[in-house]
Amino acid sequence: MNDFKVLVVDDEKEIRDAIEIYLRGEGIQVIKCKDGIEALEKLEEEEIHLMILDIMMPRLDGIRTCMKIREKRNIPIIMLSAKSEDSDKILGLNIGADDYITKPFNPLELIARVKSQLRRYMNFGNYVVQEDEININGLVISKSSKQVFVDGEEIKVTPIEFNILLLLAENPGRVYSIEQIYENVWNEPFYKSENTVAVHIRRIREKIEINPKEPKYIKVVWGIGYKIEK
Repeated sequence: MNDFKVLVVDDEKEIRDAIEIYLRGEGIQVIKCKDGIEALEKLEEEEIHLMILDIMMPRLDGIRTCMKIREKRNIPIIMLSAKSEDSDKILGLNIGADDYITKPFNPLELIARVKSQLRRYMNFGNYVVQEDEININGLVISKSSKQVFVDGEEIKVTPIEFNILLLLAENPGRVYSIEQIYENVWNEPFYKSENTVAVHIRRIREKIEINPKEPKYIKVVWGIGYKIEK
């Protein structure tokens, strides 16, 4: 993993240094910043493949930093928080984070999350298939370019959002449970609360549906899961 660069953003030097030690031990390059403003500047200077972003920071906190990044970048973002309440985790996912981890964290868990996100990100960028497009009632998913269009207008999605859409669109009519979506998209055993998948589904709906409360594409089958119908 020597070619990967991870940007670690935290106002506590001890945490930045500790994460650097863990990741460098795995052969991952690490760049460190102490707040969101420095992080945004560094993104303009370096090719970054993943960010570990603390929520509570001076000048520009992690939430606002993540929102600014998502305006034009789809790199994986792992939110780092001293709080364990579900509301903080949901907020982070709602504004574009791909994953979260709570302080104090287990180094092995952090490394596993980072590697998982990096694999998913690189597969997202390099994955090539023979059949290029799926078209469902104006929703077009280009598998080679990883682009999504609704009625001809490109919709910006993150790698995880794309993979959820692709899973459902490639199997129209099939209902996937929250656990099945998680295990297919995250490629790891289901171990989180259902909020993780539900929040990503809600974000996708907000992007592709005219009225997210009356979705045209992603339908919920109450008590079972989600599906896309042709």
